Amino acid sequence: MSEKFKAYQIGKGDDGQRCQLLELDDSDLMDGDVTVRVEYTTLNYKDGLALTGRSPIIRKFPLIPGIDFSGEVTASGHADFKPGDKVILNGFGVGEDHNGGYAQKARVSGDWLVPVPDGLDTRRAMAIGTAGYTAMLSVLALEDHGLEPGDGDVLVTGASGGVGSIAVAVLGKLGHRVVATTGRMHEKDFLTGLGAAEVLDRAEFADKPRPLAKERWSGAIDVAGGNTLANILSQMRRASAVAACGLAESMNLPTTVAPFILRGVTLYGIDSVMAPLARRKLAWQRLASDLDGKLLDELSFDLDFEDLPRAAADILDGKIRGRAIVKLP
Repeated sequence: MSEKFKAYQIGKGDDGQRCQLLELDDSDLMDGDVTVRVEYTTLNYKDGLALTGRSPIIRKFPLIPGIDFSGEVTASGHADFKPGDKVILNGFGVGEDHNGGYAQKARVSGDWLVPVPDGLDTRRAMAIGTAGYTAMLSVLALEDHGLEPGDGDVLVTGASGGVGSIAVAVLGKLGHRVVATTGRMHEKDFLTGLGAAEVLDRAEFADKPRPLAKERWSGAIDVAGGNTLANILSQMRRASAVAACGLAESMNLPTTVAPFILRGVTLYGIDSVMAPLARRKLAWQRLASDLDGKLLDELSFDLDFEDLPRAAADILDGKIRGRAIVKLP
């Protein structure tokens, strides 16, 4: 008889979806060739949408939510992993149409797993989580475009959140002059402590955008979309680039072709869900080397497993600063 384990499971009935903390067994797991004892998970914006039902993130019911986790392999039929290996998972539909990290046990495809790199442990890996991994993919896109320290100001929006805070910390450590935006100006000292040289109110980017505005940014990482991204595009310097990785403000993009054809601006879309394995490994290796461990500890905090449903609404309402680490009981 299989061992019981605790998990949040979201079901759907006539009255809508419902999240419950249950005891499950191996028959409730999905197909996969690697079984992992989950040690840590985290709370991301997408998890908040799934837990609250505010957006149709979950595509299969019943389902264990949680789009990322770290832990130890307990059984493996995959050539790259053996029992005792420490691993990270994020993306590939986990927590959306495959059981995710809000459980003490997970069974997944070994092709989705990344070994925990030297310099990180499973706890710090989830202090980074999908948000930090997405931030690093965005930094890599700007570097591939040719951005170097000293080129000029790099803008990071939503800097008090998970993606933005780690983007600020990484870019600052690499030597870039980072300008951060936030809707919580009382967090200015926190953001300058992470590495921001300047902090702007996000309201400065909320108005209807002009096709072109004064050139200000040599690079940008945007989590907002909507008018914010449109305004940023209009302010980009010639031949610069923006990495777009979120839609916290809006999925719409009310812009024109002017930034692209008159200034040669490039807009990179960051797909953290289905990024290829080589890119994932590079991102995690760079996070292990280019993210200050002490700063990472400062921008993360512990969240009780039992408090996940309550905290889900807080992350959607912009009430959570930094990264929430959840230790599995």
